[in-house]
Amino acid sequence: MPSTLTDLFRYPIVQAPMAGGASCPQLAAAVSDAGGLGFLAAGYKTADGMYEEIKHLRGLTGAPFGVNVFMPGTRHADRGSVELYRSQLAGEADWYDTPLGDPETGWDDGYDAKLAILLDDPVPVVSFTFGCPPRKVFDRFRRAGTYTIVTVTTPEEARAAQWSGADAVCVQGIEAGGHQGAHKDDPATDGAGIGLMSLVVQVKDAVTLPVVATGGIMRGSQIAAVLALGAEAAQLGTAFLVADESGAPDLHKQAMTNPLFARTELTRAFSGRPARGLVNRFMREHGPYAPQGYPEVHHVTSPLRRAAVKAGDPQAMALWAGQGHKMARPMPAAQLVEVLVAEGDAARAAMNLGSTS
Repeated sequence: MPSTLTDLFRYPIVQAPMAGGASCPQLAAAVSDAGGLGFLAAGYKTADGMYEEIKHLRGLTGAPFGVNVFMPGTRHADRGSVELYRSQLAGEADWYDTPLGDPETGWDDGYDAKLAILLDDPVPVVSFTFGCPPRKVFDRFRRAGTYTIVTVTTPEEARAAQWSGADAVCVQGIEAGGHQGAHKDDPATDGAGIGLMSLVVQVKDAVTLPVVATGGIMRGSQIAAVLALGAEAAQLGTAFLVADESGAPDLHKQAMTNPLFARTELTRAFSGRPARGLVNRFMREHGPYAPQGYPEVHHVTSPLRRAAVKAGDPQAMALWAGQGHKMARPMPAAQLVEVLVAEGDAARAAMNLGSTS
């Protein structure tokens, strides 16, 4: 197992694990080969599907990489609320000529089977989102030689990760695209997340674990800023979503800089759990009525989202994006790593020059 987080990469740049297809083996390999740390997203895949992607990635690169796993949640969705929301989506199902999904498809995302595979055939890094495993899980990964990271959104969650035995934390600011990785889904705190810069400082004050900072980071100067605050690396999602190797649909990539999609919001419309995406018709019409219900709502809307992609209609897609989406730069992933490194070096040089003047 790497003795420190920085043993995993040449440059402090981590490609975020983006569930849904963007974080494919080609993207992860390109980032890792360029000196960053590429990630696969096991979320929404079967255990066998995850393993096939790991084998594919190993065939593309010998560099370290990571796999992200969703923690299974506590079943707390109100079935009546989910069914009411499902009935409200009947018009969408008619429009896209596709049946709505079954909310009871499954709630644990194959967690136990995925852990079994990752422990039997270890990978360099495993990260967890939507919660923190117990100490015995971290102990098993440590014995297997795997470095572990837990996504946190508060100092309290960071303390829990440290107490449980995680090797590092990924500190996610409210600016981040996609799902907020909070350990507890509490509707009372929707939209009340902490900005990344403040959160990094608070977590550094709370724990001694290495920090990976994530949330709205699109430029090398922002990477330099979080490193100056004490982070050891920056994790970027939206910036890599538009890379040539990304598996995201072209419609999703193009939407990042399309003036039709001017801003992002947190919404439960697509999955029943808060996630940040570009505001489109589906989010405007259904977001106010979407219940707390992950992954039930995710299963209900999955066929609609696939049908929207097939129809070439971004207005009903989950266009996950961070607040910095307008700064997206389509290019090969390796080139983006080079650009980010150069920008970061220039920013640090400017900081040093200013400190001596």
